[in-house]
Amino acid sequence: MPLMPDTELGFLHRFVPGEGPGADITLLLLHGTGGDENDLLPLGRVLLPGAALLSPRGQVLEHGMPRFFRRLAAGVFDEEDLIARTHDLVRFIERAAATYGRDPGRIVAVGFSNGANIAASALLLHPGVFRAAVLLRPMVPFEPRTTPQIPGTPVLLSAGRLDPIVPVANSERLAELLRDAGASVTLRYTMAGHELGAEEVGMAHRWLAEVLSPQGEGEPRDGR
Repeated sequence: MPLMPDTELGFLHRFVPGEGPGADITLLLLHGTGGDENDLLPLGRVLLPGAALLSPRGQVLEHGMPRFFRRLAAGVFDEEDLIARTHDLVRFIERAAATYGRDPGRIVAVGFSNGANIAASALLLHPGVFRAAVLLRPMVPFEPRTTPQIPGTPVLLSAGRLDPIVPVANSERLAELLRDAGASVTLRYTMAGHELGAEEVGMAHRWLAEVLSPQGEGEPRDGR
């Protein structure tokens, strides 16, 4: 599983082909601050065994730590940079789907922290880019000037009630923004901080299995 260069697709990344059940799905794995293209590969294998894995490395460095976009301070995003880099990420997704022969309509985003934030930005700026999205510890990326339309797209927001970085009100606002856009949002809380636990990963695995099952396809759910 070599590290793929960024010369053609735009991001250093790893790609793992799918095999067996679930091989038609591509999980786009988006790491948190300080992570890289290897960080979420084990999580992807647990969330949807057999799925193809596409894992890019963020192009911004903050004190030597990779991120997907710049921030001005903790919790304060450089919105202009975020929007530009969201467009870059979506171009990478389109090119990677063509290069690796993946169905662009079967891409599921899985993002943690900074990766979840740019995935949320992509949902708002590029409706329909994801078949579904698992956002782990996300924040509101920006307040859209007009409400996009992403009817029925299943989105799981997983938040920690003890998270020192993401206030509960911020998680609620993101859920509201996505619901207003028509997404089928499931907001789940755990009694945890910014870290992920095994129980939470198991919950995300079950949620993905449900929304991607033949019964779940085309039947959006809206839960809390």
